[in-house]
Amino acid sequence: MENKFFKEIKGNFGFGCMRLPMLNDKVNIEEFKNMVDLFMSSGLNYFDTAMVYIGGLSELALKEALTSRYDRSSYILTNKLSDVFNSEEELEGIFNKQLEHCGVDYFDFYLLHSQHKGNFDKYRKCKAYEFAFRMKREGKVKHVGFSFHDTPEYLEHILSIYPDVDVVQLQFNYLDYDSQTFRSKQCYEICKRHNKPVIVMEPVRGGLLANLTGEARGVFSAISSYSPASYAIRFAASFDNIMMVLSGMSNVEQMKDNLSHMANFKPLEDYEYEAIEKVKEILNSKASIPCTGCRYCVDGCPMKILIPDIFKAKNRVELFKDWMAYGYYKDELTQNGHSKASECIKCGKCEKSCPQHLPIRALLEKVAEEFEKNK
Repeated sequence: MENKFFKEIKGNFGFGCMRLPMLNDKVNIEEFKNMVDLFMSSGLNYFDTAMVYIGGLSELALKEALTSRYDRSSYILTNKLSDVFNSEEELEGIFNKQLEHCGVDYFDFYLLHSQHKGNFDKYRKCKAYEFAFRMKREGKVKHVGFSFHDTPEYLEHILSIYPDVDVVQLQFNYLDYDSQTFRSKQCYEICKRHNKPVIVMEPVRGGLLANLTGEARGVFSAISSYSPASYAIRFAASFDNIMMVLSGMSNVEQMKDNLSHMANFKPLEDYEYEAIEKVKEILNSKASIPCTGCRYCVDGCPMKILIPDIFKAKNRVELFKDWMAYGYYKDELTQNGHSKASECIKCGKCEKSCPQHLPIRALLEKVAEEFEKNK
């Protein structure tokens, strides 16, 4: 199935390489190869990475599992310029290292990574967008875009300054679609008005919409045997200005499940939309921390607090009444040199790196109240 925006892309479902299968602290290359082979044999060909994914291991793993094993014309590879530079002079060296790590001589798409109020001026000052457009003119990049985490108003601001970008990557899922916090619907509509195809990230909201239990899962079970993840991914893919939906798959089972409904994609039907609305009502009636598990906050934490894992445990308690999360917090998340939530020193590094702009320090206080005072 040819992509309706870019003829070189097959289908509308992409392999996001941020949550790859791991073996201890390394990517499980053999399982990753199996996943790549399944994906390619299904007729799909879009892969997405970034230099900061898995602490830099994602690019190198792609070289082993994909680019050294398949002809360059057979796959589409997207990479990103992350916020790891401080001057314009550094950009070319970073870019060339990315090409080397991935084992390619060009990127199909090159995105300015995680744009928001806190870093856009730096990208602009260092002429990062101009650099990406120059790489496009030189044939080292085919398409330029940016990924985005901020308000619709700020999205409009960026597009007014750089109207020549080809694509925009947005967090887009049925839980965030009409929320007052994420305002995904408004961001999507701005892209559509500017004629910018949308790449979707976090369609299952960091796994939250894939791991439904109880009443919410029962809504979907009542209408079919398809997984909750399938409804979340198909929801995003059913919009007319969506070019690509990414899924950060971390094992073969997830890959097979996703391919079962996206290798030959069919938009949602009315009764499926009705089920999604019921699930939204259930989820929105419960408290949760909207962390997507990107782990950008973990690397810079001087206390080595496993922030996303702790938030996930808190959500499991609030959303799914998973009381085993208390033991998990005590026996796993706060061991081996990792500090408790109450041991946060309030430095704020985590909040500066959070794409969701979460008040992490205040949330850690709530986690401490929940997990360190309850037995």
